[in-house]
Amino acid sequence: SRRHSDSIMVTGVSSGPRVADDALGRAAGPTPNLITSSPANMAALSQAATALHNYTVLEERARAAASVPELIFSIANETWQLFPYRQAFVWSLEARTPKLRMVSGLAQLSEDTPFTVWIKRLGVEIARRNQTEPEFVEANDLPLVFHEGWREWLPNYLLVYPILSPKRQVLGLAAYALDEAPSDAAQELAGRLMAAFGHAWQALEPKRKHSTAFSYRRGFAVSAVILAIAALFVPIRLSVLAQAEIIALDALAISSPMDGVIKNFSVQPNQPVVQDQLLFTLDETTLRNRREVAITQFQVARADALAAAQKAFDNAQSRSELASLNGKVAERQAEVTYVDELLKRIEVRSPGKGVLVFGDINDWQGKPVVTGERVALLADPKDAGVLIWLPVSDAINLEPGAPVKLYLQIAPLKPLSATLSQTSYQAAQSPEGISAYRLRARFESLDEEQSKLARIGLKGTAKIFGERAPLAYYLFRRPLSTLRELTGL
Repeated sequence: SRRHSDSIMVTGVSSGPRVADDALGRAAGPTPNLITSSPANMAALSQAATALHNYTVLEERARAAASVPELIFSIANETWQLFPYRQAFVWSLEARTPKLRMVSGLAQLSEDTPFTVWIKRLGVEIARRNQTEPEFVEANDLPLVFHEGWREWLPNYLLVYPILSPKRQVLGLAAYALDEAPSDAAQELAGRLMAAFGHAWQALEPKRKHSTAFSYRRGFAVSAVILAIAALFVPIRLSVLAQAEIIALDALAISSPMDGVIKNFSVQPNQPVVQDQLLFTLDETTLRNRREVAITQFQVARADALAAAQKAFDNAQSRSELASLNGKVAERQAEVTYVDELLKRIEVRSPGKGVLVFGDINDWQGKPVVTGERVALLADPKDAGVLIWLPVSDAINLEPGAPVKLYLQIAPLKPLSATLSQTSYQAAQSPEGISAYRLRARFESLDEEQSKLARIGLKGTAKIFGERAPLAYYLFRRPLSTLRELTGL
């Protein structure tokens, strides 16, 4: 019976892994002695076989683990089958920062207990040592701040195993609190078991990349944030958009020479005209009737004066009335002359060469006008400029000479360059009904194609450039202004 048992043990040893041979060799001595029947050798052989069996079971548990937490539970609570320890701690390394995952014997970690806080700090210190081989750690190996906690919570030794991936990258740390060091055979079996744990851990986290790649990504992210913050201080030129229209900067106003009613126009809106060309005519009916009345009154006054002159030779009263009647004749003659002058003004002609700018003809025909009322503008196409309505809410500090880009609605991809020539300090109501500042800009040298685009009356969007300011001010100027309006700060 004893011989049969011995042969089973030998068979088990020869068919096991090589680490088992080494462990059995150190535990039971030279191989030829294993087949002896001495009680000491039988006890050593039994101890080595038990260690081998426990190693095999733990390795199978590692392969059967369905998740990393289940594997960590085995690392912390089941490794005692290889060597005895008082307590075990397991940390995972995430971005090279240790995170306490398990303390043996505790179903749930209390985050704010002094023991948990101290163990977390201990994990950071151990990870800082950057060891890839197992090591024994004592209190004297650590800074003084850990000594008091060590004396309170830990025994003499702490056996630390780094849990490595197949590519020798640290996935986690396992530390075992020991009263005395385990045997060499147990340590080697534990080291082999930790390698199995590392393989299983890596397999259960397929998305986990090696730390260098993560470091590159983290470094890239940090660099991007730094560059973004630095970019906020890059000075750029402030700009603002506003509605704009091409106008004549020095246009001549064509106004009504007298009170009357516009009869008709002889030109069309925005039509080129030459000097002395007839533009529009006022209705002459009232003036002609007034002239007829004035002529009749003049003739009557002259006849009265002539009769008084004939009687003046022998009638003293007629001689006294003669001067008054002659004055009345002169008055009636002056009125006829005045009406004749007004009749000459019913035809309004162009004072020069240019383009006549006004609204729809139908809006003016039959409309009463008063003396000096503007009817149209005579503009020089070569003296075209830009009229800009800048809303008060978008206003920035602008000075004459600031560059302006005009994007016409008919040619948005061909901006026209201009220079700000006039600003206003008082807001007025724009044609859109909003409070805005009235600005003027003069076109810079335009080529032939651009001159054809710069036609008076065309509308578009003007981009006005102001002073330089940090990018942060450009981005947050409007939000801060809105916040100030809402909160009153």
